[in-house]
Amino acid sequence: MIAADRRDVWQIVSDPYHLPRWWPLVMRVEDVYERKRGSGTQWTKVLETRSGKGVRADFRCLYARDNEAISWEQEVVGSPFAKVLKSAVTTVELSDADHGTRVELEVDQRLRGMSRLGGFMLKRATRAQLEEALDGLEHVAAEPKAEAEADESG
Repeated sequence: MIAADRRDVWQIVSDPYHLPRWWPLVMRVEDVYERKRGSGTQWTKVLETRSGKGVRADFRCLYARDNEAISWEQEVVGSPFAKVLKSAVTTVELSDADHGTRVELEVDQRLRGMSRLGGFMLKRATRAQLEEALDGLEHVAAEPKAEAEADESG
């Protein structure tokens, strides 16, 4: 649950340029190619490794339903992630809730070859990443409200 209007949360989750503000490890977003209504939009996340280096990961929006849901797929083939992943799809669903927005985040990752043996570790890491993303989204969604309140009192 996030104490923000669903339309405000949608503005954050549907815009790839906002990802560094709320999605873990994203240093920046580059090469955004926007398509009308979201579906087919492409972008590159530059992810920060533990050593501080950047790793590029390309994504493509599978679908976007205004103020309701968005899903994107990582383009794994030919990337450094191809050794481990067959596919990775992220879905964000939004619905109205008392005093805010209910946000559901889901990541469906299919592992390749011997990597499947470490599936339980990936699930644990993914769960932690989703919790961090939700915390980040809650923080970012609260920013405009906090700025507006400061303006009114100042």
